[in-house]
Amino acid sequence: MTDRHLLSGTEPDPARDAGHPQPPPRVGFFTDTSVCIGCKACEVACKEWNAIPEDGLSLTGMSYDNTQALGASTWRHVAFIEQQKPQVPAPEGRTQLPLVEAESEAPGGEPGELRWLMSSDVCKHCTHAACLDVCPTGSLFRTEFGTVVVQEDICNGCGYCVPACPYGVIEQRPGDGRAFKCTMCYDRLGAGQEPACAKACPTESIQFGPLDELRERAALRVDQLHEAGVDGARLYGHEPDDGVGGDGAFFLLLDEPEVYGLPPNPVVTTRDLPTMWKHAGAAALSLVGGFALSFVLPAFRGKKGTR
Repeated sequence: MTDRHLLSGTEPDPARDAGHPQPPPRVGFFTDTSVCIGCKACEVACKEWNAIPEDGLSLTGMSYDNTQALGASTWRHVAFIEQQKPQVPAPEGRTQLPLVEAESEAPGGEPGELRWLMSSDVCKHCTHAACLDVCPTGSLFRTEFGTVVVQEDICNGCGYCVPACPYGVIEQRPGDGRAFKCTMCYDRLGAGQEPACAKACPTESIQFGPLDELRERAALRVDQLHEAGVDGARLYGHEPDDGVGGDGAFFLLLDEPEVYGLPPNPVVTTRDLPTMWKHAGAAALSLVGGFALSFVLPAFRGKKGTR
């Protein structure tokens, strides 16, 4: 069974299911947002290595973020999320986040604190990739490393992949029409190198390696933060039995996923396609049967009336 036919459920080896007979261990990204400093070195390295065109560099007026979101010309996006919450006393011996005191007051009149949540977002390289499922030309394919790549020379610009992505990652480039997204530096992986963004990250917020090892490392990091009193630390996209079968790029977050612009419970949009086709087939058969009866019954009644 190929990756195109297995649309949901646990899938331990997507590369093998996609037709690669002896794939290497699946690789991915673990992004620890607790140590991201917002330097955007990953964005620059991604653009330089992949020769991605400039994308406007227009400030939103709401933060220091000058790329705003992932897109066809932004394959890595560092979000700057400013928060101010009421000050809550921390238990003795525990660390209270946020750490930076603000001059203004939070709603309710209590002194508040200000923090920036910084996170380098990227394509999730889903285990069940809806963009891959709906591509009519085979432009999107599953690599031997378990990642999902767009072949720009095969893309016909139909745009089916854009609404199919539950994360809103993939996008068509204006004036070109073709779809683009992170390839996890497929060319570098083939040469035994790590992706450019992970190589450039100065704090090791972006970690690259075998996915199973990254999941173990991430679980230990969450335990470490919880012991230090950072109770909001949680993992996102690491569960192999979630709505997309687990992500090839998952995150350690310090707040709810919605705060980072991530869907709380993503589900592969092609999950129900087999059931939908089944119901459509049944409806078509019913329609054909009714159409046939509309001719058979009058003929039968006519013969009966002549006797």
